[in-house]
Amino acid sequence: MQESLLFEYAVIRVVPRVEREEFLNVGVILYCARQKFLQVQFMLDQERLRCLSPMADLSEISGHLCAIEQICVGGSKGGAIGKLDIASRFRWLTATRSTVVQTSKVHPGFCKDAQETLSRLYSQLVL
Repeated sequence: MQESLLFEYAVIRVVPRVEREEFLNVGVILYCARQKFLQVQFMLDQERLRCLSPMADLSEISGHLCAIEQICVGGSKGGAIGKLDIASRFRWLTATRSTVVQTSKVHPGFCKDAQETLSRLYSQLVL
């Protein structure tokens, strides 16, 4: 029987006008230390975002989301943060921010397969 592994995740939110505190869930970051897993799954629904904020800078937001993906992958393409160990990258990505792209608080859980869990959470929380 496969054992359950501790994982942590956060929802990625776009908050086009921080002062209004309205947001759109656009992705999920999942970290599982035992599986050495740190991945993100996201989709920017431009039509929904335009309904929330017609003036949102879509290219800037897309750039931030791509940077999150590069940091998850690690290495030099993720800049200085991408060179950190996997746990440090996850902590940096989920640190509290007051910017247009933010993450929720970190939530824990148990899984058998981190990739399957990421897909399930993405379907439940974003789509």
